Amino acid sequence: MNVGIRFPANLFGHSTDKRIEAVNSELQYWTNHSNVPVTKVVFGHFPMSFTASSEKGQRYESVLAGQSISAYLCGHLHAKVSKQLWRYHEIRTTEDHKSSFWEWELGDWKDSRLMRILAIDGGAVSFIDHTLKHALQTSILITYPTDSRSMNMLDSEKWSMRNDINVLIFSHQFISNVSARIFDSHCEFKIVEEIPLQLVTSTSAHRPLFHAKWNAENYRSSSATRYWLQVFVLDSHGVKISSEQRPFSVEGKMAIPTSPWTNYLLFEVQWEGMYQVLLWSNLAFTIVLLFIPKLLYHFVRRSSSYQRWAVSIPSSSIQQRKPYFWLVWFLMEGTRSKPFWFSMVTYVLWLIEMPWFWGHATSENGEIAQMYLSGWSVPIHDGGLTGNKLSNPDVLVITLPFLYLVLVPVIVLTYGLFAEKATVFLQHRRRVVYSLDSTNVHAESPRLLPVAPRASLMKFADKMVSMVIQFCGSWTRRALLLACLITAAIHLKLCSKLMSAYGTVPVALSPPLTWIPLLLLGGAAYCTVLHAD
Repeated sequence: MNVGIRFPANLFGHSTDKRIEAVNSELQYWTNHSNVPVTKVVFGHFPMSFTASSEKGQRYESVLAGQSISAYLCGHLHAKVSKQLWRYHEIRTTEDHKSSFWEWELGDWKDSRLMRILAIDGGAVSFIDHTLKHALQTSILITYPTDSRSMNMLDSEKWSMRNDINVLIFSHQFISNVSARIFDSHCEFKIVEEIPLQLVTSTSAHRPLFHAKWNAENYRSSSATRYWLQVFVLDSHGVKISSEQRPFSVEGKMAIPTSPWTNYLLFEVQWEGMYQVLLWSNLAFTIVLLFIPKLLYHFVRRSSSYQRWAVSIPSSSIQQRKPYFWLVWFLMEGTRSKPFWFSMVTYVLWLIEMPWFWGHATSENGEIAQMYLSGWSVPIHDGGLTGNKLSNPDVLVITLPFLYLVLVPVIVLTYGLFAEKATVFLQHRRRVVYSLDSTNVHAESPRLLPVAPRASLMKFADKMVSMVIQFCGSWTRRALLLACLITAAIHLKLCSKLMSAYGTVPVALSPPLTWIPLLLLGGAAYCTVLHAD
């Protein structure tokens, strides 16, 4: 994306075919120009779940897996939901071969002061995270064996069992003793073995590496989480520190834990594709909600069989059909007002094809740009061009909340207000039936409502009227108006966020987004007020 759009429409990383090819060439270079196996770790800002495909539909995952990287480190999410956002990618590179790599989110340094220490030990990549809100304490990083839940990578062609335990220890104090304990989870975590570790002679001034030999064959297991490892450290001040207890597998087996649903949504769902599903399913539902009841009402109102069908609903032989009738009746009554129905249809068509609002998309004093359902349209001074469909799918942070929390509720509440109006009429007519003769009833009914229900609805049996009264009591309209106020508050909150992001004046002067939902709700509430004679 040549033009950067301001927050909140900067959610995705936008890859290009040229950049993907550059990454592929750089990784391939290290493979071709090294006589020994190279461990590759790639760093990028955006997680794969928030990275858009290139112009030709290419993605980084296939390149990273094809080049046999060990890990991809990313940021962007700032550890807002979890400090353990890990994902194991397994991608088929050829018909008979799968390649894999780990994706680890780094967390946030600015606000949370999170720091990650990463180590490479004979091709095994491991890490430990620290929160540096206080002075750094003694840090213990087990570089081998790695954690079978989040660091193991099994490659049957390259795997070889190692009789090593390696630990990096960072401390301000002199380390006097280090030992590793092996626990068996199948025997209530009893200690199986305790192994002392020795400092490795090194030219480094800090010399933080401790090492021990063990017999890895003793810890073969069909389970990747049977054996657990914990390292204990004693410094020169007599302070004892221990590492986190974690599972390992000398055979390289993995036991990836189930992620919480929030982690899954953020880190494992491919939001570029999910956006299209959520967007078009909402628009399809909205179109069906507008047109199917209108078509049904158009054909049914002329049919004499509608009256017989309506009267048959409360009969005891088909009691189970009542809920379906109430739903159909609610939808049909909602479409009776032609001005409101045409207004809502026109509004939805406008949102699909025309701009939603105007604003300063690139900077506070930048050119006024237009936001469409398909993205931003930004004027570009070079050559007098216009950039179209920019920041797509980033605009999902604007479009999805509006479509799901404002547009659909506005349509449903408008239907509800008109259906409630018809219900009150039925309640009034039931009283009139018992107090006046049929002639007076037909004379008074047209005066009650400006748009009275047609004869098919006026001839309901008393039992039907009684059921309607029971279904919609006196609290119904108040509940609908309360729902209208809640929807209006949500809408104004969304507009406020957009005003703070893209300028108060241009967004406030954008009727499609800012004013039309409020006008529809207010107009529906006003037009459904019943005035007694």
